[in-house]
Amino acid sequence: MEPPPWSQRDEIAAALRQISAGFAALADAISADPTEPPAESRYRSLLTEWGDRGLTRAEASALFRRHGFSPQAAGGWVRGDWLEIRDDGRRYLTGRSLHWLAEQETPDD
Repeated sequence: MEPPPWSQRDEIAAALRQISAGFAALADAISADPTEPPAESRYRSLLTEWGDRGLTRAEASALFRRHGFSPQAAGGWVRGDWLEIRDDGRRYLTGRSLHWLAEQETPDD
């Protein structure tokens, strides 16, 4: 049996990533502590505390932990264009993060 062509491999890899993300979301839902604030409010708190300053890897990990997230989540945030690692080695919020945060702080009409 020949391996699938590259285009099919890319589609298979993308499908596996979606399945993996679904399992992660399911695990989060099952293990969620009902006394813990919802993830969206923790996102807001994390981004607000981060602000416009650059954080070292250790500082970013500590901030993620403090807001109830795994430090490894930062890698996903970078891939999702929520964080960027600049030439100085520090992690910064992207325009996408700052825009989302501003939208959350704007009251609905």
